[in-house]
Amino acid sequence: MAKQEVALAQEQLEKIFEDYEASFVLFDTKTLSYVRYNPQLCSTQLSPMSTFKIFNALVGLETGVLENENHPMAWDGTKYDISSWNADQTLQSAMSNSVVWYFQRLASAIGEDRMKGFIQKVHYGNEDISGGITKFWLGSSLKISADEQVTFLNQLIDDQLPFSKRSMAIVRNLIKLDRIPEGALHGKTGSDWVNGKWILGWFVGYLAQPERTYIFATNIQAPDGAWGKTASELTMKILTLL
Repeated sequence: MAKQEVALAQEQLEKIFEDYEASFVLFDTKTLSYVRYNPQLCSTQLSPMSTFKIFNALVGLETGVLENENHPMAWDGTKYDISSWNADQTLQSAMSNSVVWYFQRLASAIGEDRMKGFIQKVHYGNEDISGGITKFWLGSSLKISADEQVTFLNQLIDDQLPFSKRSMAIVRNLIKLDRIPEGALHGKTGSDWVNGKWILGWFVGYLAQPERTYIFATNIQAPDGAWGKTASELTMKILTLL
């Protein structure tokens, strides 16, 4: 029976991800069991894009560069295509609206030495920030796999990262998206835009229930149309099926 259920789940995942080269990892904290779609790709390291904002915020809080979720940064007047970026931001608004300039400024204030130190302590992906302090996570040198995203989030949930419990609690709250019938949803998207096309999308996070938490990482790739919003929509289909 178990084998049939697993086979059915894989068929459902194949249908959901039919338009993309995709990887998907789901970890059940109660049974300590995994569901994986495309296991080889689940272990392949890719640019984290804006999912790195979770880590960036942790380091900012831990180093005191950020005071709390309300820490302000003033917009410098640069016009962006995304209208929500064209305003002063707090850490919470910058996380919710995925405001790249806020986190680039944050990374610069943290500096390469401190950033690299924390990345090495956590063993975040390939630990490579050589691409430059304002862009190493944006289609550049830093890479992380879906498997590693899930491990990182599991450590964040369990207060097992080398950050204070206060910093980790603030960041968990920053990425809280909604309360749905299935539980409390936390997550962050990430997208890569190259030559006018969306070529990569992430949605990573967790669904917290009273007795268990489901931690997930979804990645989709395509010549175009692969971005974080679609990755999140496909993930919600899977969570609803489960």
